[in-house]
Amino acid sequence: MTELVTEEELIRSIRSHLPQLLRSDQSLGDSILSVTRDQFPTKVEMEDRFTRMLNELAQDREAQSRKWEEQKEEDRRKWEEQNRKWEEQNRKWEEQNCKWEEQKQEDRRKWEESNRRFDETNKRIDRSIGALGARWGIQSERAFRDALAGILVESFGVEVINVNEFDDEGVVFGRPEQVELDVIIKNGLLILCELKSSMSQSDMHTFERKVRFYERRHDRQATRMIVVSPMIDDRARRAGEALGIELYPDSLDVSV
Repeated sequence: MTELVTEEELIRSIRSHLPQLLRSDQSLGDSILSVTRDQFPTKVEMEDRFTRMLNELAQDREAQSRKWEEQKEEDRRKWEEQNRKWEEQNRKWEEQNCKWEEQKQEDRRKWEESNRRFDETNKRIDRSIGALGARWGIQSERAFRDALAGILVESFGVEVINVNEFDDEGVVFGRPEQVELDVIIKNGLLILCELKSSMSQSDMHTFERKVRFYERRHDRQATRMIVVSPMIDDRARRAGEALGIELYPDSLDVSV
């Protein structure tokens, strides 16, 4: 009676005899290989599959690196563009600040110029009122002359010398008399002045005679003759122009 072999015993028998059978029977190995090929890949197939996996990983890494580089480049471009916009905005702000500062300086200059002109106008008005006062005896002619002389000293940095000399021959007034004259000496120039609250035609001729008297007395030629007076009538003006006398209604108008 034949003894039945269990499956477990059969498997053990195959395991113990299979290596020897594969070495002795090549066709058996081929048969087994053909059966198991669908279930288990060959070494070459495994190597090819592994190589493909490595290549795919390398390609994925390169693609990811490329994306990172592209992203970095895009971020850098956006950052540079933002910096450019900030710099442009800063430049505009600086330009605007410069314009505001220039406008402030210009406004300040105009304000100071307006104040200066206002002050000059007030001074002119004050001197005109002073001239009227001096003419009508409200204040002395001497005080008015001193005020005009002070303006010349303050505005032009010159020294106004009041000369009072005796004319014993009566050249100026037709009789011996004291002759008073204002003298400015600057850079070798001799400027003779008459500073009065008002000037008439006869006053112009008297001033011209004072100048000639001074020139003969000191043996020196006057460079300029100047009359400063806010009240000069038409006949006095024509006489002064004919005698070569410079006429100024205000001390600030004088160019020394």
